[in-house]
Amino acid sequence: MGFFSFFGRVLFSTIFILSAWQALNEFGTDGGLSAKELAPKFSVLKDHLSSKMGFVLPDVDPIHLAGAVIALKGLGGILFVLNSNIGAFLLITQLAFTTPLIYDFYNFSPDTPKFGVLLNDFLQQAALVGALFFFIGMKNSITKRGQVTKKKIHKTKTG
Repeated sequence: MGFFSFFGRVLFSTIFILSAWQALNEFGTDGGLSAKELAPKFSVLKDHLSSKMGFVLPDVDPIHLAGAVIALKGLGGILFVLNSNIGAFLLITQLAFTTPLIYDFYNFSPDTPKFGVLLNDFLQQAALVGALFFFIGMKNSITKRGQVTKKKIHKTKTG
């Protein structure tokens, strides 16, 4: 059973590790395709949050955003293979930040073809988050079940 668990974690984390590797190879001096894709969507989010909060949020370089996403994917994927909850939390953080930005189906009318594609991709990313939460929950329940506490035997005192 241990081999299948490890093999499943390897297959699951391959999505993140290969994606991080590809983005790192494309990174270059301008942040690559990741930075170009995140920049306009992040600026819209920043402007929206600034208008709602009443103060201007600081400017963040898209290259730094792309670098952080690559780091979260790569490190989270490797730690996940090693059966670490920290890896799962890093991947959840990355997915929670990037999924609503990249797959912005809410900006399109349901009648447009792009809406269906983006909604489908968004739901697939949400399923990955669910699988990571399932991993954390199962790992915690197995750990708690494995801890058997010894019960004290109370002896009655007789005089």
